[in-house]
Amino acid sequence: METQGDAVGPDKRRVVIVGAGPVGLTAARLMQEKGIPFVLIEAAEQLSEDLRASTFHPPTLEMLDTLGAGAPLIAQGLIGRTWQIRLHPSGEKALFDLAAIADDTAHPYRLQCTQATLCRILLAQVRERGGDVRMGMAADAIEQDDNGVRVTAKAADGSTEIFEGGWLIGADGARSRVRGEVATSFEGKTYPETTILATTRFPFEEHLPGLSNVNYVWKDAGTFSLLRLPDLWRCSLYPDGDETIEDAVRPESIARKLQEIAPSDTPHIVDEIRPYRIHMRIVDRYRNGRILLAGDAAHLNSPSGGMGMNGGIHDAFELVNTLEQVIDGVSPDLLDRYTRRRRPIAEDEILKQADRNRSRMQERDPARRREMLAELQAIAADPDKARAHLLRTSMYTGLARAAEIA
Repeated sequence: METQGDAVGPDKRRVVIVGAGPVGLTAARLMQEKGIPFVLIEAAEQLSEDLRASTFHPPTLEMLDTLGAGAPLIAQGLIGRTWQIRLHPSGEKALFDLAAIADDTAHPYRLQCTQATLCRILLAQVRERGGDVRMGMAADAIEQDDNGVRVTAKAADGSTEIFEGGWLIGADGARSRVRGEVATSFEGKTYPETTILATTRFPFEEHLPGLSNVNYVWKDAGTFSLLRLPDLWRCSLYPDGDETIEDAVRPESIARKLQEIAPSDTPHIVDEIRPYRIHMRIVDRYRNGRILLAGDAAHLNSPSGGMGMNGGIHDAFELVNTLEQVIDGVSPDLLDRYTRRRRPIAEDEILKQADRNRSRMQERDPARRREMLAELQAIAADPDKARAHLLRTSMYTGLARAAEIA
């Protein structure tokens, strides 16, 4: 059965947002602040609780502050004023202290908190302010013409509903339905290794002196990372040598790897084990007429450095700020600036930087590792170099570069 959505004919001010992840919900909240009408549709009936992104960088927290979402997020997260690259088991490290950028931001730290926490905060705020959110509605058919866009969405029971508006934002993640309406290519690569996420409440901080809340670690012939959240540690592990993925995700293999990291008579009780592959891809364009992409729908990158979700939130701010001007009467051609500003930043400052981070930690040669560690220690020890490095890894450099693009 087909039913008609709210709009009777396309309201050219109304924006249809597909995807209730951090990017789509950020866009919705920003539209509320600007008085832009919207409807947000999401295929899932409930917000995802999967453990995905968990690092928020300073400029992202500043943006969320403008929506009233920064403070409640910080209250539920864990502040990390340092992060490090480390050799195991010696504990030698390059330690980066975000106090070096204290004059540049009100948030000189990384916040460790789950993506799901932000989504819950934003969704509650959107609904409290009367926002139109339709969970359990999957975008099926998408059309556009000179007057607007039309999205036919399908519910789990097979019923459909039509949503019309002037513009469509695809913020529907890595498996985006909207992407195919915009991009003619999604080029890149899939990395050969499989990452295994294991979460545990084991107190690594009591066993490994000098840990930060974010730690990227070289071990003999391999690597791992330890990221701390308020109530657990998330460990990124990899199969050993010729170990198959099936063997690597077995509880006994995870237990052995965690014992190698922090030997203990107390078991490393693991809550979750999840293998996943990492991609590095980007669309050729972010806009096709009245349809635009943001976040993972437009670009995918290695999680090393924690820039994917943050970059998607930055996309949402740039896009909505530009779309506001177009809705108020500026030529739609201004929306091409969105692609000009965000695509090269995603490619150079997010994808390539994440790729370098990943390549560095995959280095196996002990001598080269020592060289890299010495180089990083020298940067951390030099105030000017440390500030420049932290401005870039905290994503300020990319934002400043984007703002200069006309």
